[in-house]
Amino acid sequence: MESSEQTFTVKLANQLDELENIRVILKKLLADWAIPPSVEFPLNVALEEVFTNVVKYGFTDGKDHEIELKFKNLGDRLELTLSDDGLPYDPTIKPEPDTTLQAKDRPVGGLGVFLVKKVMDKVEYQRVNDKNHLILTKNLEK
Repeated sequence: MESSEQTFTVKLANQLDELENIRVILKKLLADWAIPPSVEFPLNVALEEVFTNVVKYGFTDGKDHEIELKFKNLGDRLELTLSDDGLPYDPTIKPEPDTTLQAKDRPVGGLGVFLVKKVMDKVEYQRVNDKNHLILTKNLEK
């Protein structure tokens, strides 16, 4: 069986205004790759959350950094990898928030990573060559 793998990689600045570029690129790729539109919303939610976290908390030096976003269409699933040279941070080991508590009793923060884990089918982290690699996988229905 031949692989129908397709990839697209984009380099982004560590600036929040790149979020609009991410949305536009995602929409175009989904259309070009004939991916069901139903995955666009969860992918946008996940990408917005993880990209925002990297920009806001990943860099402490005030300098410009490059964040690489790689989209991979594996036929039965999409794999999105966000790579950056920011501070080491593995969101996959963050404990899940206690959602049974009332909002006023919960600590601030922590819901974003929880939400990403809920809308994606798999979330993995690797630290390789002083870079964070967050791999988000979304299964595609056939």
